[in-house]
Amino acid sequence: MLCTRLTNANVLTMDPDRPVAHDLGIWRGRIVGLDEAVASLPAREVVDLQGATVLPGFIDSHVHLSWTGLKARTPSIAGLTRIEDVLAAVEDAVSRKCAAGAWVSIGGYDQRALGRHLTATELDRVGNGRRIFLMHDSGHACVVNSAVLDMLPADVPHADGLLVESAMGAVRRLRLPYSQAELADAIEHAGRVCLSEGVTACAEAGIGGGLFGHSPVELGAYQLLRDEGRLPLRVQLMPGGETLKQVGAHEYDGIPRALDLGLRTGFGDDWLSVGALKIYTDGGMMARTAALTEPYEGMDTTGQLQDDPDRLTRLIVDGHLGGWQLAVHAIGDRAADLALDALERAQKLRSRPDARHRVEHAGLIRPDQLPRFARLGVSAVVQPTFLHSFGDDYAQVMGEKRAPWMYRGRGFLDHGVTLVGSSDRPVTDGAPLRAIQFMVERASASGRAIGPDEAVTVEEALRAYTVAGAYACRWDDSAGSLAPGKRADLVVLGDDPRRVDPSRISGIEVLSTFVDGHEATEAGKL
Repeated sequence: MLCTRLTNANVLTMDPDRPVAHDLGIWRGRIVGLDEAVASLPAREVVDLQGATVLPGFIDSHVHLSWTGLKARTPSIAGLTRIEDVLAAVEDAVSRKCAAGAWVSIGGYDQRALGRHLTATELDRVGNGRRIFLMHDSGHACVVNSAVLDMLPADVPHADGLLVESAMGAVRRLRLPYSQAELADAIEHAGRVCLSEGVTACAEAGIGGGLFGHSPVELGAYQLLRDEGRLPLRVQLMPGGETLKQVGAHEYDGIPRALDLGLRTGFGDDWLSVGALKIYTDGGMMARTAALTEPYEGMDTTGQLQDDPDRLTRLIVDGHLGGWQLAVHAIGDRAADLALDALERAQKLRSRPDARHRVEHAGLIRPDQLPRFARLGVSAVVQPTFLHSFGDDYAQVMGEKRAPWMYRGRGFLDHGVTLVGSSDRPVTDGAPLRAIQFMVERASASGRAIGPDEAVTVEEALRAYTVAGAYACRWDDSAGSLAPGKRADLVVLGDDPRRVDPSRISGIEVLSTFVDGHEATEAGKL
């Protein structure tokens, strides 16, 4: 007997051997068959979907769940455009912290809305003895007041309270660690938002180190949720590259650095597992720190790398030799050169044809870099919604020549590169349907065309959030398509993205989300 049979549905399986079905049978969390294979079987529950469209659950291959949940609980200055209004909001947040020396964290900071960066001097006027930390929306910069600057070593560079990249990391280390209980609550909140948008699995892009780690024991927060039955969706964790340690492994193993006990990609189960090793090579476009080969338009900076190029290269090579799948953050084309050079060197030292290394963001990729992605078998994990939300600004700072190279679609596919969709939430909107619409339209929120030649078809965009996401996360044997034996993780939509005008894709209603064969959207807990 089936546990559940979905009937009268428009099932888009993403399986080329059987692309469409009308009935889908579920038993113990797995798909057991389609159409005639299940139509006559008894089932404990038969759900008539009345023609609704069913797709594999969306896979968001690059998110920050902890940050998303914490940000939702943090006072925000998003939307404010006047310095005096921002300072008034900071002062109000300060007034709620009773103890002198308490930390006051504030989100939603973006200097572009204000025309310039805030300063420590300005924050001092409203700080009242508290330690103020304004997190830039990109995650690559912050502004703090003098109470925080006084705690930092003298050699940490800043510009009147503005700290970027590794200097920001020095500030974050002062605030850490968050408790596992606090992180678990934040992760659960973010996970339920993902479910409401049809996401059934995601990759947490950096824990325990780097720019976005929140605790040296951060993995424990996810295990706590798993133990308590509160983990809303499947999560793959990317340890930060800095968490690797020098190890005295056997010389024949050829492993120079590893996590304790040699833990690496693939450890875990269907719900919680260890994925790629996350390595940062540069910053971000919002903060003007993405590393470019030519300066930002109208500016005298080409961004910056996170560390000495040789040290970054050694970390990438050591991760490969240690058996890791690598997720290398590279937004600018100069950073992409470094990442591709290092990955090529690593493969020459030890060939691993199915390593499935990934470049995260691939925000600005020159035409000559596309064949290298293909030759090295590197996936491009892009965030299409960045250009919907920030495309006007990004196009301006990249200039007419480079703007069409941003967050490519068609260019990757035409070169045989696996194109993977993701959100990088909470940097911007995480809804997959909005990203899919942008991939097809290539239009910013203002309607400006951003590299229209990089547009892909609806089917190709859907594939980026299903089949390609499963491949990039090494879940392709159990997820990404609706076929017998695979997980019963799926999303039910109010319309078929292939049949509506592209401008309507983001507005399609997510009717329900199933994880392990159970409807998860409304129940609150699985």
